Amino acid sequence: MRHLSRSARLVPAGALVVLAGLLAPPASAADSPTPVACPPAVAELATCWGGQDDNGAYYTIAVPEDWNGDLVVHAHGGPDLAEESDPARSVEDLDRWSVMVREGYAWVGSAYRRGGYGARMAVADTESARRIFVEEVGEPDRTYAHGQSWGGDVAAKLVEVHPTSYDGALLTNGVLAGGSRGYDYRVDLRVVYQYYCGNHPRPTEPQYPLWMGLREGSTMTSAGLRARLQECTGYQSDPTDRTGLQQRNLDDILAVTNIPERTIESHLRFATFTFRDIVHARLGGRNPFSNQGIRYSGSHDDKALNAGVERFAADPSARRDLSWDSDLTGAVEVPTVTLHAIEDPTAFVEHESAYRETREGAGTDDLLVQAFSQESEHSSLSDSGYASVMGALADWVETGTRPTPADIAATCPTYDARYGTGCFLDPAFTPDSYASRVEPRPGGLRWPALTAAQERAWAHRPSIGIAP
Repeated sequence: MRHLSRSARLVPAGALVVLAGLLAPPASAADSPTPVACPPAVAELATCWGGQDDNGAYYTIAVPEDWNGDLVVHAHGGPDLAEESDPARSVEDLDRWSVMVREGYAWVGSAYRRGGYGARMAVADTESARRIFVEEVGEPDRTYAHGQSWGGDVAAKLVEVHPTSYDGALLTNGVLAGGSRGYDYRVDLRVVYQYYCGNHPRPTEPQYPLWMGLREGSTMTSAGLRARLQECTGYQSDPTDRTGLQQRNLDDILAVTNIPERTIESHLRFATFTFRDIVHARLGGRNPFSNQGIRYSGSHDDKALNAGVERFAADPSARRDLSWDSDLTGAVEVPTVTLHAIEDPTAFVEHESAYRETREGAGTDDLLVQAFSQESEHSSLSDSGYASVMGALADWVETGTRPTPADIAATCPTYDARYGTGCFLDPAFTPDSYASRVEPRPGGLRWPALTAAQERAWAHRPSIGIAP
């Protein structure tokens, strides 16, 4: 197990309180970082600063008093849909991922310059936060990218686009199938839901193709969407209080889409509001989604469902641009560890199979170790598990010895003695293929790996949306 103290420490712990000496004005940031209150989980362990970069993205920095000299650069999930950067977001992320600071790592996270889709935009803002840390605190001994959920896609793309800036990557409950196929099950939910419910939109409302998620200019709210879902399925009601039609609608939708009942609302929100953002705000009204040739099954009448469900084909240019923005090429040069809950109800564990396939295709699977946890949540797992995979990644980078899932699981009890949140790692688990969970779309187009020079040539693009 890795020791938390290190002789070559960049900033002595006692010097961290000398804020004026530590925080020289940066060369590029719009605002110099200023001292901020650390979130409660690390308030007694670290010193924190916050600021806003040139692109308007807020960020938060934390350096523990007993700093081990290494840095974790965090990419958060979502995407959120606010128009502007939220200064509270990176502070909330630091609180959620306080285990990294408690393990001795410095931490920096960006809130991104805006909400809405754009993996490469998030990559640029996350890399900006890392550079600000280096300018203000100093060059860490080692730098690790960490991404959670959609942030897992961002962090995986980050180490592809900036291969020399990071020593390792940790991806937790990541959406690792990429945008061009990672949301196909929500495409299926959107059309299957409308087939059974017919209220999104209602027949009396302006009609639009369902791949839009929602028509541009609609004033629908999340509360309004919940009301329609409840009207059709009674999902908020006790099963005994549902009508027979509501129960059958709910049973059919869940059986056909393989979406857990407890997250049907969140998936439908994504297939409504985030799809609208992707289509209207990022792709100029073009459709990146397809369900042509998909045969839906599991309902009480599959023949009627397949005859009546709305069908559409993707605009090749839109699918290309979504692929360019968020699909992963597997061109990764650093050790990568992933951790995924086996019963993750949001980013299904089969995303890991998609990522392994990507890494195998790129010939970089020797730099990938995947760990799985017998947990059933998406947004947060056991701190003991997080510490185990982070420690394994750091040891791998330091020693060059690739860990096995069994090695990682064996270290967990030691971490759990500190955190007491439980050890649930299952070294014997292997997920089924992504295609076993989500039927592949015919004629898909995925962006190939770019050379470093090509990546640099595209570097100015993320601020204008998805399209290269």
